[in-house]
Amino acid sequence: MTKRGVLIPTEQFDADSLVEFVNGLDARGFDSVWLPELLGREPMATAGYLLGRTRRIAVGTAIANVYVRDPHATVQARQTLAEMSGGRFILGLGVSNATFNTARGHTWRPPLAKMTAYLDAMDAVKVLAPAPAHTPPTYIAAHGPQLQRLGASRTNGIITYLMTPEHARQSRERIGASAELNTVAMFLAETDPAIARRRARGALKMYVELDYYHREWRKLGFTDADFADGGSDRLVDAMVAWGDADALRERLAAFERAGATRVIVTPLGIQTKRGLDLAVLEALAAG
Repeated sequence: MTKRGVLIPTEQFDADSLVEFVNGLDARGFDSVWLPELLGREPMATAGYLLGRTRRIAVGTAIANVYVRDPHATVQARQTLAEMSGGRFILGLGVSNATFNTARGHTWRPPLAKMTAYLDAMDAVKVLAPAPAHTPPTYIAAHGPQLQRLGASRTNGIITYLMTPEHARQSRERIGASAELNTVAMFLAETDPAIARRRARGALKMYVELDYYHREWRKLGFTDADFADGGSDRLVDAMVAWGDADALRERLAAFERAGATRVIVTPLGIQTKRGLDLAVLEALAAG
């Protein structure tokens, strides 16, 4: 069966609640938890905290931004976290986006050139510390053919984000059978179409405004009309799986049929006034 992970912004939990939540993912059969990087908790530090307080589940970054840490520090962190956790750390790398990086004072480079140079620099690093028993897996975020081919040839595979099962099928054809394909997708346990689409638009708001995603989504048949007013119903329904448990499981199965090695679930709406709503995770549990 395809592996199943969960990507979650950790800022909605305090430290103890976060550990409890991640151990709950482990109990439900999810093989991994993935940590994003934007303006909240630093993912490497958070990964170390979680790895020290869990026993089986892997902890990955999705993604660690290559603009904000040099290659040597990244290799040191990868080796240290893998060694001290018994091989449970997964490194996901990406370029993030031009707007975010230039706002932080970085000079934007074409993604293929930036990532190639970064991987070259990582390969040259020698860490003078105990090595893990096995080399920890490394993936790069990649949606287009050139970056995907780079990921397939230089790392264990790729991570895609906010794409469709059809994009996963195309990605599998491009990277071949041996490279791993991790697809990150949003899931919402809501059967009322109006409520579901309103909440989905809230989750997609930042991405619908980014030209990068417009370019990628156009390749999947969407047009400028789909990006207006927070996103068309067609776009929202393609990027966010919503409905009952059967509908959520069918979307996950569609990614599996398309060739995903691991489906990384981003569960929407789990924090409510009444506490945690784990309906998405219960529906998609692998255990």
